[in-house]
Amino acid sequence: MGRFDKYMLQQLLMLFGFFSLVLALVFWVNKAVSLLDWLMGDGQSASTFVQLTLLSLPTILVNLLPIAAFAATVYVTNRLASESELVVVQAAGYSPYRLARSVLIFGAIVGVMIAVLAHMLVPLSQRELDLRRAEITRDVTARLLTEGSFVHPVKGVTFYVRNITAAGELEDVYISNTRTEGERQGFMARKALIVKDDTGPMLLLFDGMSQVFDLEDNRLSVTRFDSFAYSLAGLLNTNPNQRRTMRSTDSLDLLRAGPALLTELNASRLEVLAEVAQRTNKAVQGLVICLVGFGALLIGGFSRFGLWRQILLAILLLVIVKSLDNGFGGAIDDDPRLWPLRYLASILAVFMALALMWKAAHPRLRPRKADAVRDNRGEAR
Repeated sequence: MGRFDKYMLQQLLMLFGFFSLVLALVFWVNKAVSLLDWLMGDGQSASTFVQLTLLSLPTILVNLLPIAAFAATVYVTNRLASESELVVVQAAGYSPYRLARSVLIFGAIVGVMIAVLAHMLVPLSQRELDLRRAEITRDVTARLLTEGSFVHPVKGVTFYVRNITAAGELEDVYISNTRTEGERQGFMARKALIVKDDTGPMLLLFDGMSQVFDLEDNRLSVTRFDSFAYSLAGLLNTNPNQRRTMRSTDSLDLLRAGPALLTELNASRLEVLAEVAQRTNKAVQGLVICLVGFGALLIGGFSRFGLWRQILLAILLLVIVKSLDNGFGGAIDDDPRLWPLRYLASILAVFMALALMWKAAHPRLRPRKADAVRDNRGEAR
């Protein structure tokens, strides 16, 4: 690798890190807002919020790293062209294909990073995220114990507690249950405790009364009690489905999946191949869109007015590639047998990049108007 290649690769990696950080912060804030609203509604702590947001970062990165790599390539190429550095190295004998060597190495580095994320880290983080969400679902105290607020854990149920002591006792508890057709249930108690049982969490009520109102007979039944046990298992759905999904399974396990795992995933062999192809294609696109952006700016040459037309062309080509990829993805979702089409947009991007570099290597295939006028004047003389 020559000095110019090392210099350009260093600039690409530096700008890639900057754009990745900016885009990650933007996407992370957008994700954190919705996540914070959900966690605040369930009464979770700040540490739980930090854990869940960190677990969501791999999924964010695997989608934004190709865009960050494209932006870094376009920015660095535009700066080198505006400062005449590309003109100098081209005058020294560097062809467009030779100049693309550093971009190719940079794209390969980005592709490896995306491949590690897509095939290993994203499924691992998704698996941990599913486990944490299941734990939050089973967290009775976080979902119910909100002082001075009416909580609705499920439709038709209202829970209220006035105060929670340092010993964990609930004071002045009220429960309303309207899920049973034809009647309304209400429970009030001065004190209560939440304990665990083999069948699920239980709410022990002390010194209270229960009210049952029959809607058909308009009759109210009141029963006073010293102690009463109220099951919370059905109320909070504390046994959610823990079945594995393809998103939470790494690619190696998917490729080696047997009939038992396919049954657990509720997927066919073709759907598994389509999922692995999608992950691999993300890594491939991290490489090819860098070459497309570089080739689009390379055909502009040197201009004092900048390469804004070539930048717009690069963005347009990126939109075309991503649109085709999304379109093929929709067709594959409908029919997994079409999973080889997942790579078609990336292959098209490779041909785009080669065509642009070929165009940059042959800038004078047709004589310019000024050259034609100059030749005519010479012949007239």
